[in-house]
Amino acid sequence: MKTVVSISLGSDALDYDFTTDFLGQKFRVVRIGTNKDLKKAESLIKEWQTKADVLGLGRVREHYNVGTKRFVQKNTKHLEDLVKKIPVTTGSQLRNILHEWAIRHTQISQGNFFNNSRVMFFNGVSNYRAASVMSEFTDNLFFADPVMQLGVPKLLTSLSALELYATGTHPLNKWTPPHVLTPSVAPIKEWNKYILRKAAQKADVIAAGYEEVEHFTLEEMGGKTLLSSTITDERLEKLREKGVNMVVDICPKIFDITVGINVIEAMILAALDKKQGELNQDDFLEIMETLQVEPQILFPSGFKRINRFAFVIHPLSQQYFKNAKPLDVIAKYSPPVVMDTVEKVMAYAPPFVYSHVKGIKSPTGVEAEGWLITVGGTPKEIMAHSPEFTYRRLLAAAKLAKRMGAQIMGLGAFTKVVGDAGITVAKRAPLPITTGNSYSASGALWAAADATRRLGLVEINKTGKVHGKAMVVGATGAIGSVCARLLAKAVDEIYMVAPETAKLLAMKETILQETPEAKVHLSTHADKDLGEMDMIVTATSGAGKKILDFMKVKPGCVITDVARPLDIPASDVAKRPDVLVIESGEIELPGDVQMKNISLPNNVAYACLAETIVLALEGRFENFTLGRNIEWEKVKEIYQMGLKHGMKLAAISGVSGVYTDDDIKRIREFALKKRAEMKIDKPKVIPLKKKKASDTTKKTATK
Repeated sequence: MKTVVSISLGSDALDYDFTTDFLGQKFRVVRIGTNKDLKKAESLIKEWQTKADVLGLGRVREHYNVGTKRFVQKNTKHLEDLVKKIPVTTGSQLRNILHEWAIRHTQISQGNFFNNSRVMFFNGVSNYRAASVMSEFTDNLFFADPVMQLGVPKLLTSLSALELYATGTHPLNKWTPPHVLTPSVAPIKEWNKYILRKAAQKADVIAAGYEEVEHFTLEEMGGKTLLSSTITDERLEKLREKGVNMVVDICPKIFDITVGINVIEAMILAALDKKQGELNQDDFLEIMETLQVEPQILFPSGFKRINRFAFVIHPLSQQYFKNAKPLDVIAKYSPPVVMDTVEKVMAYAPPFVYSHVKGIKSPTGVEAEGWLITVGGTPKEIMAHSPEFTYRRLLAAAKLAKRMGAQIMGLGAFTKVVGDAGITVAKRAPLPITTGNSYSASGALWAAADATRRLGLVEINKTGKVHGKAMVVGATGAIGSVCARLLAKAVDEIYMVAPETAKLLAMKETILQETPEAKVHLSTHADKDLGEMDMIVTATSGAGKKILDFMKVKPGCVITDVARPLDIPASDVAKRPDVLVIESGEIELPGDVQMKNISLPNNVAYACLAETIVLALEGRFENFTLGRNIEWEKVKEIYQMGLKHGMKLAAISGVSGVYTDDDIKRIREFALKKRAEMKIDKPKVIPLKKKKASDTTKKTATK
């Protein structure tokens, strides 16, 4: 039987002595902690090198490579030199392999987990290789070496800064164990602890030994991922109490007792009768495959994951300044001339965070948090400037989102209309971009189908096809074109309206290729056939311009207004109590959502914002919807993903708020009365559909 002994500078509370089989051989494995007593460690090394086959050194400062330079720790070298008769190892060779493997394994198995995560390394110089691997997935790296080793209240924020730090401070640090240079003066020491706590609170991932975060509380560790080593069941329970979501233990679980990496490497050396330095990469590769082990991904309180998003919003008019401090006072009491100046100035303002969004939770267990980032331009100002002007503000917002840790960013309202509809921004932004137009199209038709069913004035067969006529105003736009293509499959006749004649002809050709039986009509003006329509979708970018004669609309028509600002003003809606006008298809988010007011009920979001959230929940950190030609396959895909993550069609609402069953009934009665006056034939089937606000329907035109 071979004997492996680990002499550790760590606590003796973790000591063990057991026998086991390893790589076909019998082993006795012993750990002896010295509680940071270097003299005791020296004495134990002298004693056990005559009794053991291989010695491991635990909790010592390892020699490290930073950049192209290698740095040797004098105290560790001294302990190694004391061992004359048998091999000795700190486990550094295996640790480098396992550390990198743990990061890559987590990134793959958890689906883009580290993308743009804010990662804090307590000891960057010793984990330089791991930090280099992590930099493949995120630039948000922070290193606490100056605070931990020198007592300097400043974190390093790049690998290049870490390299300079290692070169400049190694002569000072090489003799001393960790923390001894931290100031003993109480105020300074407390300030350094404060710096660490604040940095930990802002991090998504903390890379540290358990002892380094043991004193942290729920405030610092809640919702975090810990990248660490040698996590026992007792430690895992304590991390659960601190609110840690996930632990990545780079040390695989080979035995019933948790052992350190230096012990595993020592056992490998003993099993192969080799000295430290004689093992090559193929040896480790063969052994890892033979043992069939991998890094541990542990969930202290069950599966939890939080993905992060950002979404760009902007004021839709001067009235929105009344909700933003300190502009609210100016907006309430200033004359129009002053407000015009404020509107122009705000267009040049840097982006800022309007709201931190929390509480979104998918039925799959994945959660999402994010930030609504405001750029100051109203539609009037955005359209008055060149696209490059808006691109610069969106790229500044993207940089802010990246610093916050967002993994994908969505564009809202007019920011997704400018220029090439997100393509240029996506090429230049430091994180993936989506316009949200796929879900906007899906939500619009979802809401239109639901509202039409509830109103009960149009016959709908068992397959969900509407026996009536539908019009899309703005049919050549990003959302309008998809709505037209999908409505062509869902209604008897589709009327497409847009000012671009050639684009309309091309759209008709595309639709007939996809749906040969479709009846498609084209026009450059909406008023021509307005009185015959049972459903209308308006998806223009007219910035409040009049796009149709609302008084000509057929009684009982369902209008879905996707445009922002709205195409149909509240003053027009008030004139026609016999027409149901809904403000696109808003989405009810899963969970208990905490978000500042965006002029919607609690837990409800615009579909374009909901698309960004769905992609975050799915871990699809990619450019999803860009440009003016939306792929209708993506419309279906985002709809299905939304259902998977608990998205529901919100209670349909209009300019005056949510429509109740009584509201629907009243509109229906007005419509029937108006139709009778106009001698419009009654429909064959007139069922009155009642629906609760939380109900959803899956039989929509998006299928």
